[in-house]
Amino acid sequence: MSTATAITEQEFGRFQRFIFEAAGITISSGKKAMLCGRLGKRLREHQFSSYTQYLQLLESRQDRREIQTAIDLLTTNETYFFREPKHFELLRKLAGEHRGGLPFRCWSAASSSGEEAYSMAMVLDDTLQGRPFEVVGSDINTRVLTKARTGHYALQRIDGIPQAYLKRYCLRGQGEYDGTLLVERRLHERVQFVHANLNTALPALGSFDVIFLRNVMIYFNGQTKREVILRVLSNLKSGGHFCIGHSESLSELDIDLVQVAP
Repeated sequence: MSTATAITEQEFGRFQRFIFEAAGITISSGKKAMLCGRLGKRLREHQFSSYTQYLQLLESRQDRREIQTAIDLLTTNETYFFREPKHFELLRKLAGEHRGGLPFRCWSAASSSGEEAYSMAMVLDDTLQGRPFEVVGSDINTRVLTKARTGHYALQRIDGIPQAYLKRYCLRGQGEYDGTLLVERRLHERVQFVHANLNTALPALGSFDVIFLRNVMIYFNGQTKREVILRVLSNLKSGGHFCIGHSESLSELDIDLVQVAP
């Protein structure tokens, strides 16, 4: 039976700097146990006897795959279908008002395992009635993106989906897939997932009518938050709409936006 490796304050501080420099994310001092729980397995994988050895591997920047693995383990964000429903009511209204032949484009900028992006797609498909739309989901975490691309979820995670949408857009697993749900193929094909670090230059995504960046700003300090938001907003169409979490605020950031709803 192995004993968990202890982490020193100095080592924890170095991990805080590493994840901040790599992803712009601030890990509070109260997250030490979380960090050890998630990264301890990497020490065992590499047969390291201290966190310093693992830090040296990360800080050398020679193993990009291991750096991404560490980022994946430290950036998992909880999400679920139709979280904060009023944003989806607004999305329905905006899509219903959309005119012209161009696709109505939406971006779930911190999509995690994809529930938000598929929720957007369900609303758009229902509202636009055959008119074109596109949904892009992005995340820094490659593991959750792999999950998102499958469109495959445990039934415990579907409570927020309206019953009519469950019948229309979801398939219930059978046999070995009993207890799971699959987003139906036609809707699944309307959603694209891409890897993006919001703290660095973004991939070429085009411009969007609506952008969701919700319940992630708690992980950024003030300056990083401002830089991330400005970077994301560079992809918002003139007159487009930007949604943040109900508990989040931009009031202290002096950004040129007009609030249209709480």
